[in-house]
Amino acid sequence: MPISRRRLLAGTVAGGGLAVAWTLLPRRYAHPVPPGEGEVAFGVWLKIARDGVVTVAVPQLEMGQGITTLLPQIAAMELGADWRQVAVEPAPVSGAWPNLPLAAHWSPLRETLVPALTDETGAWPDDWLLRRWAESNRFMVTAEGTALAAYERPCREAAAAARAMLAMAAAERWDVAWEQCQAAEGFIVHGRRRASFGELAEEAAHFDPPDPPPLRPAPPAEPADFAEEQRVLAFPRLDLPAKVDGSAQFAGDVRLPGMVHAAIRHGPLDAAELSSFTQPPRRAGLVGVVNGRRWLAAVATDWWTAERALDAMAPRFRLASPASSARIEEALEAGLLRGEAQRVFTRGAGDEAMGQPTLALRYEAMPAAHGTIETASCTARLLEGRLELWIAAQAPEQARAAAAGALGLSLADVVLYPMPAGGSFDRRLEHEHAVEAALIAREMARPVQLTWSRWQEHLRLRPRPPVAAVLSAKLVRGGPITAFRARVAAPPAALEFGRRVLGNRTAWGAIEAVAGQGDPLVLAGLVPPYAIPDVAIDHVPVSLDLPSGRLRGNAHGYSCFMVESFIDELARRQSFEPLSYRMAMLGGDPRLARCLQRAARRAQWGGGVTGSGQGLACHRMELGQRSGRIALVANARAGAEEGGSGVEALRLVAAVDIGRVVNRDIALQQIEGGLLYGLGLALGSGLEYERGMPLQGSLASLNLPGLADTPEIAIELIDSDAGPFDPGELAVAPVAPALANALHSATGLRHRRLPLLSGAT
Repeated sequence: MPISRRRLLAGTVAGGGLAVAWTLLPRRYAHPVPPGEGEVAFGVWLKIARDGVVTVAVPQLEMGQGITTLLPQIAAMELGADWRQVAVEPAPVSGAWPNLPLAAHWSPLRETLVPALTDETGAWPDDWLLRRWAESNRFMVTAEGTALAAYERPCREAAAAARAMLAMAAAERWDVAWEQCQAAEGFIVHGRRRASFGELAEEAAHFDPPDPPPLRPAPPAEPADFAEEQRVLAFPRLDLPAKVDGSAQFAGDVRLPGMVHAAIRHGPLDAAELSSFTQPPRRAGLVGVVNGRRWLAAVATDWWTAERALDAMAPRFRLASPASSARIEEALEAGLLRGEAQRVFTRGAGDEAMGQPTLALRYEAMPAAHGTIETASCTARLLEGRLELWIAAQAPEQARAAAAGALGLSLADVVLYPMPAGGSFDRRLEHEHAVEAALIAREMARPVQLTWSRWQEHLRLRPRPPVAAVLSAKLVRGGPITAFRARVAAPPAALEFGRRVLGNRTAWGAIEAVAGQGDPLVLAGLVPPYAIPDVAIDHVPVSLDLPSGRLRGNAHGYSCFMVESFIDELARRQSFEPLSYRMAMLGGDPRLARCLQRAARRAQWGGGVTGSGQGLACHRMELGQRSGRIALVANARAGAEEGGSGVEALRLVAAVDIGRVVNRDIALQQIEGGLLYGLGLALGSGLEYERGMPLQGSLASLNLPGLADTPEIAIELIDSDAGPFDPGELAVAPVAPALANALHSATGLRHRRLPLLSGAT
């Protein structure tokens, strides 16, 4: 029988729905989000029901950043849907939604490299080898703020194709040209005639979509000319009502028939082995005990009973080389003074002509904790050789693969149901709790929900790595910076993370695998945004007993602190006003210069004179062909109002250029959240270790800012035609240096260590 193009594009799926696809994948895939009764699936992104409800698949973890609103908004604006009839569905793990920009950015993190994006125009990347790898490996990782860069274009194209097909169905009814039909508020309209999406969907599925899809002339964006105090949200968050009324289901809310609860104990970091434990006393509700080589779990009808049983069992662990803060600092010191450096970036002549630097200063950052609200939780059910996992995972395919390997199952026999996370901050890139839950479920032969206690969360987290650096500059007397050099001692933490999460190595195995390797991602953000002719960035890789990983803002959280504190010191030592000193070097970056001007004007910048308590910082963050910029003015003082010790942030004023703004409310939320997260990293979040154990074992011990510590925040979003950039990561970076510079102007003390109160000169 001859096969027409239409037969390739449209076909029925299980459940009575109709599915449409507009690309032929290299393999035959089952439809990842099959339509239900009365629904039509338009590709892998959209489903339209007879009642007009448009459901959008979201292939990223919702963890407070609003992605389950942003992508549906993009689809709704392109489609012409009524926002009141838009729904969202978390996408299962599938090769249909590869995150290509992140796959390219993380290419160095894989043991087998994949090609990087080579497109120089900023257009949608189309590297065939990269795409094939990302599809084959179902690379749907949520990280680095890449969601819009990865998914805006395909989401728009799917919606544009569906809109055209709906118009074709209506045009056939009305005997008009489909190009003359318009889509708005959930209807196809031609003159006075109109038909709803719901009544046209099944007919539309039988039409061939245009190639290429007819995108609307203007990409999705919210207008900037509005008065905030009078504003009505055009696209309110879809996840907000359920989170407000408590009906939103997170990983710890899953309940299955016959399910039991597990608590767990781990040893100190990192290769600790279980050496002994006492048998648990008889306790009502205790179901069983499962001991792994490196952990001990108790299983009961409720979590608290399991936790109390573990207390009574008093497990003990042995560890050959426990991490300690003293040894970490010794290793960083030795690396900084005598270690062999690897150059990761050079501009101009590098440091060839630097000679004796005019100024060289040392900066440090302690290991930093994520401070997640939720602790790790995973529900596992193993039935007839099929494993099901309910988990919040930023790297879902990697979690599936690790659980499958631990149980000796094929990947096809592991199903992962994506759950939202309540503020992950990159902690849910790790997945060892998925492996533990799977193993416990196998031993108990019933569904198990594993939940880590807060102490176990702190014990097992992989912090942002500790760093020590010396920044040097050569100056022309009374003039500009001619050369800049950064020598940074740090573990190759990003490479280590890649081997652990993407390569499924043990933490200590990952440390050994990357020992001695230079890691550019650990030094991201250290290249100053200023017009300095000669720049050299060196990494001294240091091996530590402390495994480390990704955290919101990643290296930018300490690199911006170091660079902007150093620039401030250079300005003040030459008696230059900090703002004008920076502006004079920003001729090559007018977007960042504009941010500085706007922030200074709104904050009523007074020059940061002694006693003012004002500090300034700016930063540029780049990923592929997209970039964002931020300038921040902080007002701060030392000590509480009653005269106690500490730091009080009074006001944060930011001017931010994140390119085209898709949803202004979510952008402002993310910037505010990023500023507050940066405040936590500036004043707290530091971890100290002794015998492999963190001395900070609770959220309270991290010295995170509370509601009463929240400063006044003012944000100005700068209009831009550049591609949209993630605001949540960017906003973290400048807080620490702006506060450090503000404290110097207020007290004369210079803080060169993070958290800021951990050291001053």
